[in-house]
Amino acid sequence: MARFDLSAEEWAIIQPLLPQRGRGPARRDDRTILNGIFYILRTGAPCRDLPERYGPPTTVYNGYVRWGERGIWKGIFDSLAEECEGALLFIDGSIVKAHCAAAGSKRGSFKKVLAAHAAVAQAKFTWP
Repeated sequence: MARFDLSAEEWAIIQPLLPQRGRGPARRDDRTILNGIFYILRTGAPCRDLPERYGPPTTVYNGYVRWGERGIWKGIFDSLAEECEGALLFIDGSIVKAHCAAAGSKRGSFKKVLAAHAAVAQAKFTWP
């Protein structure tokens, strides 16, 4: 078992929350997919650097995206929050970069700021 892999206890909690196997070709083991997803998210490594033990990077990526679209991740997080007594949710903003306009800077025009925000809004999200 690798450093980022799910323990037996963690897997026992998460397994019932995952989608049931449907028709079509048999998919890869869900635990392996989750371990691959957690490896990428915890290390910040690009998908192409995913170790072979987790399977093809596209399979792991597709699992991550499809489960997100189907609301599987939200169900897992909600269930885990209910299971854990004293669970806290918080956001740490210490690593978030703010635009200079957010700090009250007078440099640049407001139109430039709006144009920058519009450009960012058009960018497509890519998984690490």
